[in-house]
Amino acid sequence: MKRNANKIALVTGASSGIGKATAERLMKAGYKVYGTSRRGAALGQQPFEMLALDVTNDASVAAAVGELIRREGRIDLLVNNAGFSLATAGAEESSIEQVKSIFDTNFFGIVRMTRAVLPHMRKQTSGRIINIGSIVGFLPAPFMAFYSATKHALEGYSQSLDHEVRTLGIRVVVIQPAGTSTQIDANAPEADSKLEVYQEGREIVGKRLTAMIEGGASPSDVAKVVLKAADAPRPNLCYTVGSEAWKLRLFSSFAPAGMVDAALRKQMGLNTLGK
Repeated sequence: MKRNANKIALVTGASSGIGKATAERLMKAGYKVYGTSRRGAALGQQPFEMLALDVTNDASVAAAVGELIRREGRIDLLVNNAGFSLATAGAEESSIEQVKSIFDTNFFGIVRMTRAVLPHMRKQTSGRIINIGSIVGFLPAPFMAFYSATKHALEGYSQSLDHEVRTLGIRVVVIQPAGTSTQIDANAPEADSKLEVYQEGREIVGKRLTAMIEGGASPSDVAKVVLKAADAPRPNLCYTVGSEAWKLRLFSSFAPAGMVDAALRKQMGLNTLGK
């Protein structure tokens, strides 16, 4: 019998990309997996059960978690993966409404999901919550201000929460991929208030980011790290994915701030724009 037999996992945003790869990896490791997407999925479209769930809607979150508990009676693992990015743009190029939209999914969506599962995990005196973050959660990228901001918020929330629930048998972990070859950027909405003054920088950084994503980790690479974090008896607070993310974590932690700033501007091509 697999060591994770009888464990119940819920993975948000599981119809494609990191979410789908994670759900499949967990299932192979013995978990009984429920995935989610806004529309759900007909039986047979995925090798695991799918529930309809909109993480921006309180009632939808309550209904999906309630249905899982009705069927299984418990939840052992929540993987908060659902989220989106904005196309490369200056911070001034997004309206307040657009900023609220990305926070409602990428941050408040995770808060909603976590609040929905914690009472059940507390009752069990066990559980693990794994949040899919990003290296921009500790090393913010230019022309990605609001995506970076959601991932910074996620880092602080997750680490604070982990301290609060650790004595209750629950752990909270953040996964930090670098560029990952998924459709999240291809499907990213454009900024809704574009300004000509940012066009050159936006285009330079956009090309660099595209190259990083194309040469980055695969969804299955991230899924392997999620499983490692799920199975670890004493998990780390954060796990980077791939050698590039690990190097950036070390560099940003130990190099002088001025050196990190200069290296980031050079890597993103911003040193060609003047000051």
